[in-house]
Amino acid sequence: MKIISWNVNGLRANVKKGGFDWLLNADADIFCLQETKAHPDQLPEGVRQPPGYHAYFDHSKAKSGYSGIAVYIKTNDQQPTTNNQLKILKVEYGLGMEELDQEGRFLGLFFEGPPDQKGAGFALLNVYFPNGGGGPERLAFKLRYYDAFLKYLEKIRRKHPNIIFCGDINTAHQEIDLARPKENENNTGFLPIERKWLDEVERKNYIDTFRYFHPNEKAAYTYWDMKTFARDRNVGWRIDYFFVTKEFLPKVNKSEILSNIFGSDHCPIFIEVL
Repeated sequence: MKIISWNVNGLRANVKKGGFDWLLNADADIFCLQETKAHPDQLPEGVRQPPGYHAYFDHSKAKSGYSGIAVYIKTNDQQPTTNNQLKILKVEYGLGMEELDQEGRFLGLFFEGPPDQKGAGFALLNVYFPNGGGGPERLAFKLRYYDAFLKYLEKIRRKHPNIIFCGDINTAHQEIDLARPKENENNTGFLPIERKWLDEVERKNYIDTFRYFHPNEKAAYTYWDMKTFARDRNVGWRIDYFFVTKEFLPKVNKSEILSNIFGSDHCPIFIEVL
């Protein structure tokens, strides 16, 4: 099973750049998008419900053309499935906290495993975490979102030990995860308090899959500033992740960054699950 995650920086713009066509041809069982910047009604039919996929959306209720996420699942006889085996039990929109759920940042999909494979089900959480820029209030909002999300994770883990969460976390964890750590140590996205949250995530045995498979790989980034043409020089940040619970890690076969795919200021990432 192949799962792709991508901050598309505006789904309608991404479509015009050919990014969505690439997704449809990437043969993914699931693809998770962040920063769609659109209500589903604003999307063409072929994007809202493309042939062969069923889509779920969460959009910003606070501001039009802002934030938003989507998850696309391969279908079998019009029923959302993956590999024609895993079926969706339920979908959750938001963390259940009104203050944090107005910007359309969370979708949780819970899958049932095949009848002959006990314990094979899993939860997939697609999240577009807030950016801490724009002043102290937004940084505080980001940190509240971080804390609420981790509490949500720990709560569902009691019943669903197999968890994947992916998306734009908007923080580079270690110095290896951005091109210029020293210059950015006082900037949001690399602040000690933001990185400390990722330390806590790992302390609770959620595994950064890319670093698990590529512990020492340098210059591996997922975001580049467009205004400064940073991608041309690979002056980037790794702020998009796939995390899994320690219990689920043996099922993960591969975790990669697709830095050669364009259509956004971020590039896609993916994992393969056995």
